[in-house]
Amino acid sequence: MSDTAQKLLQESIGNIVLVKLRGGKELRGRLKSFDQHLNLVIEDAEEVTPESSRRLGTVVIRGENVLLISPATG
Repeated sequence: MSDTAQKLLQESIGNIVLVKLRGGKELRGRLKSFDQHLNLVIEDAEEVTPESSRRLGTVVIRGENVLLISPATG
């Protein structure tokens, strides 16, 4: 992970992010922590679909499954 990417993620800790995963799933929640492998801990996570959302609580996401991390909007 580049220094720039690590800095941006560090600045996102405590904020709501949208995480797109392999397999087409999308999760939204508050970024609690991450490591050099892009493993993530997300609090108050919910799986979001165009039709609905499903609350998951706190989740750990293995970095190899992460395609994209973005600040959540709206």
